[in-house]
Amino acid sequence: MAAARRLFVGAGGGRERSRGAASSDGMTQWYQLQQLDSKFLEQVHQLYDDSFPMEIRQYLAQWLENQDWEHAANNVSFATVLFHDLLSQLDDQFSRFLIENNFLLQHNIRKSKRNLQDNFQEDPIHMAMIIYNCLKEERKILNSAQLSNQMEVGSVQNTVIGMLDKQKELDTKVKAVKNSVIDVEQDIKTLEDVQDEYDFKCKTLQNREHEPNGVSQEEYKKEQMNLKKMFLLLDIKRKEVVNKIIQLLNTTEHTQSALINEELVEWKHRQQTACIGGPPNACLDQLQNWFTIVAESLQQVRQQLKKLEELEQKLTYDPDPITKNKQVLQDRTHSLFKQLIQSSFVVERQPCMPTHPQRPLVLKTGVQFTVKLRLLVKLQELNYNLKVKVLFDKDVSEKNSVKGFRKFNILGTNTKVMNMEESTNGSLAAEFRHLQLKEQKNAGSRTNEGPLIVTEELHSLSFETQLCQPGLVIDLETTSLPIVVISNVSQLPSGWASILWFNMLSTDPKNLSFFLNPPYAKWSKLSEVLSWQFSSVTKRGLNADQLSMLGEKLLGPTSGGSHDGLIPWTRFCKENINDKNFPFWLWIEGILELIKKHLLCLWNDGCIMGFISKEKERALLKDQSPGTFLLRFSESSREGAITFTWVEGSQNEPQFHSVEPYTKKELSAVTFPDIIRNYKVMAAENIPENPLRFLYPDIPKDNAFGKYYSRPKEAPEPMDLDGPKGNGYIKTELISVSEVHPSRLQSPENLLPMSPEEFDEVSRMMCSAYST
Repeated sequence: MAAARRLFVGAGGGRERSRGAASSDGMTQWYQLQQLDSKFLEQVHQLYDDSFPMEIRQYLAQWLENQDWEHAANNVSFATVLFHDLLSQLDDQFSRFLIENNFLLQHNIRKSKRNLQDNFQEDPIHMAMIIYNCLKEERKILNSAQLSNQMEVGSVQNTVIGMLDKQKELDTKVKAVKNSVIDVEQDIKTLEDVQDEYDFKCKTLQNREHEPNGVSQEEYKKEQMNLKKMFLLLDIKRKEVVNKIIQLLNTTEHTQSALINEELVEWKHRQQTACIGGPPNACLDQLQNWFTIVAESLQQVRQQLKKLEELEQKLTYDPDPITKNKQVLQDRTHSLFKQLIQSSFVVERQPCMPTHPQRPLVLKTGVQFTVKLRLLVKLQELNYNLKVKVLFDKDVSEKNSVKGFRKFNILGTNTKVMNMEESTNGSLAAEFRHLQLKEQKNAGSRTNEGPLIVTEELHSLSFETQLCQPGLVIDLETTSLPIVVISNVSQLPSGWASILWFNMLSTDPKNLSFFLNPPYAKWSKLSEVLSWQFSSVTKRGLNADQLSMLGEKLLGPTSGGSHDGLIPWTRFCKENINDKNFPFWLWIEGILELIKKHLLCLWNDGCIMGFISKEKERALLKDQSPGTFLLRFSESSREGAITFTWVEGSQNEPQFHSVEPYTKKELSAVTFPDIIRNYKVMAAENIPENPLRFLYPDIPKDNAFGKYYSRPKEAPEPMDLDGPKGNGYIKTELISVSEVHPSRLQSPENLLPMSPEEFDEVSRMMCSAYST
């Protein structure tokens, strides 16, 4: 494959056209798709771009699925009918938003309708083909997901139902705890009434005994029999209340265990996943609601036990069930409440520099960072009563056991009172917004003899507070996920790699010695995390083909990107990849930066194939029409670069050409769509021509990139150099030109000699470029 050398040459003009799009599926199908795991949802996302946005798919889901798009794709009359029906459906949806007074959705749907008219008014069959293909692709995704899950927990639908059932079950248990407390409260009131009545009748009988006209012997015996019956009833009621409290605490313990050991653990795992670019974590409000109900219930039990103690003080006997059980019940209630409160103290938002919101847990010395704490037990009496203190590397043994381990001081206000006013949702929280780290400089300079490099050194932030109530003092403590501390922003990519590796493979936040012996990663897991790095900053993750190429790069070409392949930490981040002088992760990082700053729209639209081997590139292009090209990332540039390869000649003797990759330097001067629009190949004395015609597989170049072309400016007359604001120069713009030998071009019938006028025009363009 030949690489064409590039020149930038002055030229003018440009035009603007819009690109075609893709769509998705139907209502039942659409609902099922939304229940899929993130790796399948990512495939659904890749079916869309702005021309046929996902919101139309959402609004008109059932209608879209009910139409015969396959027939429409082959019949222009039927396609035209469906196109206008689709516009009518959008008008109906607009009317509904109008009634709801939803201004934003009104705006979006009007914009979507205009885009549809611009793209498909003249070619409704194209729209029908897009929708038909997308519906078909979605069915494939559903089938793939169902097959995948049959080996694990059954179908996707059953999995979703199972999750919902689990939540309903837990919700029922929490409500059962609350209702049991109410029942016990009523029983204690009944017990109190029975005891008061018994006490009153005892005293009344005693008083009548000492009266001159006391009760008769027979009446006295009768009253005593009644009192014995009342006493037996009283004893039964006491036993019932004590037993109900025991049962209540058993239920509470079981429910609390599910909250702490299952739900909270799952939330913390989802938080780890979200920190490294995975799906956003579920809101804590539901957990807070459950924690708070159980805490309130335990607080009520504490009060109920005090009430029983008061009743015991008024009347006791042997064996009194209150006397026998009260200490055990008080201790157990205290233990459960303490465990619940301590577990409810969590780091809601992990440490993060506001300058790098998508790279949490990597902190730079001297740069402010934020962190937010939350107490899931939201009791009004705790508002402004919990003072949180933050500490760095508290009780971290690595400070003494790992040679060269750095130490840091926290600068800024390191205490904060938890309150309900600062959070928008009224949660009991404390947010530290102005903390900084400063390294403790030891005598002499830091040596590099330690086993860990700076970006493998893990640290932690600890948070302490104390809950004080009458007869109750509970110490609370929680820690952040491990953090990496850097002193230079150039260390950020390597620091982020450490955060990825740890949170992908470990769930123990206290395991700060992780990188002394880092575990291997399965490609099935690492590939998912790599895809998250793209989907978290763009609208697209990596598809199976792209991941397969990356898998071969890490595991070797014979592996085929095996899901069970094991990748060592050094291979991912420290060793140079293949014959290059940089490691795999820094190559990926450079590409991510290039996409974010220069290629975001093209990546989101799916124009960039990106990760593809040169062999696969040839295989895809060889059977395509001359001028078909694809975009891929360079494998030889550490800072990230993109190139395009096109095919020429016949299918029997195709020739492939790749242009020298474009880096951020060139893309900062000219946008990539404009480079593609204006790219020229120049051979000897022939007219420069653009060899790029179709974006793979067969999308006309202007349809794919037209909406991103620079808008043409009002051009002055060619010789009008003395306009009102003339500076004596002809306006120019940069274009990309490759010089090749005429034999390299495969269309000799088009390579006519230049006319004198054409030669003069090319000379003028080149001279003006160099003169400016």
